[in-house]
Amino acid sequence: MSAVAIHDWARLDAATRAQLLARPRAAQSPALLADAKAIIEAVRTEGDAAVRRFTARFDRVAPEQIANLRVATGEFAAARAALAPGDIAAIERAIRHVEAFHVAQRLAPLTIETTRGVRCERVVRPIASVGLYVPSGSAPLPSAVVMLAVPARLANCRQRVLCTAPGPDGRAAAAVLVAAELCGIDTVFKVGGAQAIAALAYGTESVPKVDKIFGPGNAWVTAAKQVVAADPAGASLDLPAGPSEVLVVADDGARADFVASDLLAQAEHDPVAQSILVTDSATLAAATVAEIERQLPSLSRQAILAESVRAIRVIVVEDLATALAVSNAYAPEHLILQVRAPRRWLDAVESAGSVFLGPWSPEPIGDYCSGANHVLPTYGYARALSGLSLLDFEKRITVQELGEEGLGDLGPTAVTLARLEGLDAHAAAVELRLAALGSPR
Repeated sequence: MSAVAIHDWARLDAATRAQLLARPRAAQSPALLADAKAIIEAVRTEGDAAVRRFTARFDRVAPEQIANLRVATGEFAAARAALAPGDIAAIERAIRHVEAFHVAQRLAPLTIETTRGVRCERVVRPIASVGLYVPSGSAPLPSAVVMLAVPARLANCRQRVLCTAPGPDGRAAAAVLVAAELCGIDTVFKVGGAQAIAALAYGTESVPKVDKIFGPGNAWVTAAKQVVAADPAGASLDLPAGPSEVLVVADDGARADFVASDLLAQAEHDPVAQSILVTDSATLAAATVAEIERQLPSLSRQAILAESVRAIRVIVVEDLATALAVSNAYAPEHLILQVRAPRRWLDAVESAGSVFLGPWSPEPIGDYCSGANHVLPTYGYARALSGLSLLDFEKRITVQELGEEGLGDLGPTAVTLARLEGLDAHAAAVELRLAALGSPR
């Protein structure tokens, strides 16, 4: 019997449909949250000593290997020497594409006269100091470096600090260091987990404090980011995070082997990653399940896939309009439209982190090198949030300027509204000026 079941949407009641689209319960148990808070408090009070203690404990690194938390210049050179020229060229090309797409996101200056003598403007300023967190657990993630460091550089953030966990040898992953160097980052610390988030949020003897923290991570990292973001003395976060997910909408013209590979590509991320196929073809549904079983044995991350494949959902619906309605209700991190004329269905997409159109747009291209950012809202947050962009590294500040004519014309309106709200001091601040306009000078 297959580990992947096929579900007929039309035969399901509302409760069963909701259960089918339910996400794994967030891993932030009270005990996990308490652990994250304890790590944060230790780092706040003990600084580098606590960071080294937790790094030795969780990353199984000998204390003498992390005597210096910061990556030295020689380590960057060694990392570059460890990669093949083709590896470096691939990272460089990904950087070029991500840079091209994010440069185009720069906002034009905005200034408008809303009424005579009243000017409103918007000016853009970079976030002064940002922390970039790059996990390095089961695999190094140079792509995460590119997605975070390129927009941080383009936004002209003055201080850009990267943290990534060391391996058992006490070194950061070579590919991560090369990507950081190519993106213009030379301040890298060999620190991971909740202790890295705490160090970035509050600062230590070695790690500078930052204003905002970016990047994915495990449940402890996610919990730590939320804790420090709730503290005015901490650091804000980029996006709330949950397990990775993909939803594929496919018709009877889709290739089952392509669809299965897309579902498995996401499933290999994490035991609780979620992959869903919604199709109007029962034939494709059955063929995709067969392809999953055929492709699965050849993949290397069997321990993870053994769990995540059980969470794959294959749903058969009456038509593609229903398929898109199911997708919008789920609000996937990644949405793949493997249908005829996929662009025709793009207007029907209301909630998704990133969309991939057609059979020749596999999701891993977006993960690595298309140019779009792969840091996306998960866990249903795509209903209200967008993926990472240049704007997340900037602040948009509004400016208002009134002359005497503008205040004389608009001031009485403000006074009326202030009185409606019962805010006498608001009204007085305007009335004083209105009176002064009529006074001889």
